Amino acid sequence: MTYVVTESCIKCKYTDCVEVCPVDCFYEGENMLVINPDECIDCGVCEPECPAEAIVPSNHPDADKWLETNREYAEKWPNVTRKIDAPSDADSWKGVADKFAKHFSANPAKR
Repeated sequence: MTYVVTESCIKCKYTDCVEVCPVDCFYEGENMLVINPDECIDCGVCEPECPAEAIVPSNHPDADKWLETNREYAEKWPNVTRKIDAPSDADSWKGVADKFAKHFSANPAKR
């Protein structure tokens, strides 16, 4: 089992999860994070840290569709290893539906 980031992260991009990850398996896009499922050690410490509840285990009913998205973008985006500030409007995006279809960006983070 691995953990994956779902569309709940889009436009929220809190990085509380990054700070607790012992293996630095998070990668940063322009408006969301992903987990490299091949690097994740399945410890689960990231899941309860996410304010947007965007991280789920791979046995979660919604995980299958996110596993490949996480794998694909972990190969394209830069690794993020420390907590950064969330977007100023992150809280207003919590719980918004259909964020992947309407707001996902395939661009890597710009730092």
